Amino acid sequence: MSALTLLVLRIAFLLLLWVFVFAVVYSLRSDLFGGRVRRVPEGAAPAAPAPASAPPAVQSLPSPPTPGAGAARVQQGPASVLVITSGGKAGLEIPLGTEPLMIGRASDAGLQIRDDYTSTHHARLLLWGSDWVVQDLDSTNGTFVDGVRIDSPTQVPVGVPVKVGATTFELRG
Repeated sequence: MSALTLLVLRIAFLLLLWVFVFAVVYSLRSDLFGGRVRRVPEGAAPAAPAPASAPPAVQSLPSPPTPGAGAARVQQGPASVLVITSGGKAGLEIPLGTEPLMIGRASDAGLQIRDDYTSTHHARLLLWGSDWVVQDLDSTNGTFVDGVRIDSPTQVPVGVPVKVGATTFELRG
């Protein structure tokens, strides 16, 4: 092999290696800090957020997990507020409407939780008929209802703790 061919191959290999390094750094940056946020000029109305995709069709909801220690706290009646009981935002109350509530680290999440154990789009809380249902969105660390990890949309009774990452919340009437 000539010296010129060897030099060209070495340079091409170095360029390919640097492209790989920059791709890894970009991927880590976007995972840690989220996507870029575009500033809206003053006076301009912000665009309406895109509607959340519909949950997968479920013929019938599974029964909620068997209550453990939290059974004494369960109340009856429809929930109107989500209360964070532990974690970085402990004490925060979020009024519930009829729209699904996205939970995760993403900037478009209705309940934004910034910790190492929460996925970008971790879970979704939605009103299914007259019941609140939490759906895990294939998160790495899972979503827990009354201490039981869920893998399908699960009914959340009032007063039962739901854990997402290092944050625990309850629905209250």
